[in-house]
Amino acid sequence: MRLLFLSPVGVVGGAERTLLDLMDCLRRASDAPWLGLIAGAEGPLTEQARALGVETLALPLPSELAALGDSQLRGAGADRFLRFGASLARATPAAAGHLLSLQRALRQLRPTLVHSNGLKTHLLAALCAPGAPVVWHIHDFLGERPLLRRVLRVAGTRAAAAIANSAAVAEDARRVLGPVPVHPVHNGVDTERFAPGPAEGGRLDTLAGLPPAPEGTVRLGLVATYARWKGQEVFLQAAARLRARLPAHAVRFYVVGSPVYRTPGSQYSEAELRATAHALGLEGHVGLIPFQAEPSAIYRALDGVVHASTRPEPFGMTIVEAMSCARAVVVSSAGGAAELVRPGHDALAFSPGDVEGLTEAMARLVREPELRARLGGEARRSVLVRFTRERYASQVRDVYTRVLGGRE
Repeated sequence: MRLLFLSPVGVVGGAERTLLDLMDCLRRASDAPWLGLIAGAEGPLTEQARALGVETLALPLPSELAALGDSQLRGAGADRFLRFGASLARATPAAAGHLLSLQRALRQLRPTLVHSNGLKTHLLAALCAPGAPVVWHIHDFLGERPLLRRVLRVAGTRAAAAIANSAAVAEDARRVLGPVPVHPVHNGVDTERFAPGPAEGGRLDTLAGLPPAPEGTVRLGLVATYARWKGQEVFLQAAARLRARLPAHAVRFYVVGSPVYRTPGSQYSEAELRATAHALGLEGHVGLIPFQAEPSAIYRALDGVVHASTRPEPFGMTIVEAMSCARAVVVSSAGGAAELVRPGHDALAFSPGDVEGLTEAMARLVREPELRARLGGEARRSVLVRFTRERYASQVRDVYTRVLGGRE
C-alpha cells in the first residue's frame, strides 16, 4: 500500500501533530506501507516528516490561496462577502497553477490512497481526481463555514470516506457531506513523549521574561494557537478576577502560543494580548511564551492547564497532551472537548465563555493541592485507556482497509 498525505501547511498545530503521530505509528508496523507527504510549505511539519523517513515534498501554496479562508465570514455583512469574493478572484490563477503542480506530483508518486489533512487540500484533492481513493480527515466543524460547507458538499462526491476527530465533528460532517461515510476516530497522543516528569516551573518564567516566582506560587497556563476563539481573553479576564481574590504571589498565569495560520483577522497578535493583560492590571502576573516545538516540558512545568475555547472544540489536543503529562486540566466543556473528560473525576469543567465559572475552577486548583494531584493521576490513567496513538493509528488503518476493500 502507498499512502500519500496532503497538508495545506508546513507548521505544526494540533492537526499536524496527530498526522505526525499517525505516520510514525504506521511506519513502525510489521507491514509498514510506503508513506509520502505533500505539504503546502516547508516548515517543522516537513522537517519532522523527513526525520521519520517519509518521502516529503513541499509544494508552496500560493500566498493568495493560503490566506483565503471563510471563517472570517461568520455573521459578516455583505461588504465582507464582497471583499472575500475579490480575494477569491485574485487567488484563482495562482490556485490553478498550484493544482497543475499537484496533479503532476500525484502522477509521479502513484499513491494507493490519498489522506487529506486540511480543508484546502480536501478541495484540491477533489479537483485533482488523483485516480486513488481520497479520505478526508475532518478536524473542524464544517457546518460553521459559511461557504466551504456548500463547496465541500459538492466536492464530497470525490471523497471515498471521511475521518472525524470526535463524535461531535462526525455528526456535523454527516449533515454537511450527505452520503460520504464518516468515521469518528479520537486523536491519540504519544504517551512516552507526553509523560509525567519533573516540573521545572522556573523555566516558564525564563521563557516569559519574568522574574522568578516565589516558592509555592501555583502556575496556571493556557496553551493554544492565537486563534481568537481559543479563549485567551476569557483566560485573562478570569486571571484578573482570581488575582484580586488571592494573595499577590499565590498564582502566576501564562499564555503559551503564537499566530500559526495565515488567514487574516482570525488570530490575536502578541501586542493585542499584551494590551489586554495591561488593561486588566496583570502586568508582572502573566507571562506570554511563544510557540514551543516541544510542549511536553511546558505542560509539566504548569500546575494546571486551562482550555478556554469560546466555541465548541472539535477535539482539543492540548487537553489530552496535558492529561497524559498528569496535569490537572480545566476544560471548556462543549463539542469534542466534552467527550474527552469526566468532570470531577479527571478534570474540572465550565461552560464556554463563562468567565466566573473559569475563575472558580482555577481558584479550586490554587487552593486545593490534593485536588490537583488527584485530577492529574486520574487524567493520566484515562489517556492510557482511551487516547494512545497506537489505538488511534489502528482505527485509522481500519478505515483505509474498508475503503480499499470496497466495503464503503
